[in-house]
Amino acid sequence: MRSQWIERCCLLLLCAAYLQGGINKLTDFDSAIGEMRHFGLAPAAPLAALVIALELGASVAIVAGFYRWLGAAFLGVFTLMATFVANRFWEMGGQERFMAANSFFEHLGLTGAFLLLAWLDLQKGSNGTR
Repeated sequence: MRSQWIERCCLLLLCAAYLQGGINKLTDFDSAIGEMRHFGLAPAAPLAALVIALELGASVAIVAGFYRWLGAAFLGVFTLMATFVANRFWEMGGQERFMAANSFFEHLGLTGAFLLLAWLDLQKGSNGTR
């Protein structure tokens, strides 16, 4: 019982940024659209809606243990793609480059954590439920 609680807390921490981001985008959809436009992504509104659904849906799947491997794989791939869009440190200079490079490699680590979670969940022979 105690280990299940610890596991859920760890999974919640892993997904915290995606839950917070999804809720923020959902409650301020205009800013979510603005974020898509800022990164040159179009069509902005449908992409913002897709990101909200992905961040919230995959996070809930991971924490709840329902098709956890699929939610983790989605967030892993999403994080990797978003990292190359949002943290293009090789195009920057000075302090901006330093900060973007740190964020880039932190997100690579997060990608690895999600992909490892997906792989371990599949190794357990998960059929989608726990």
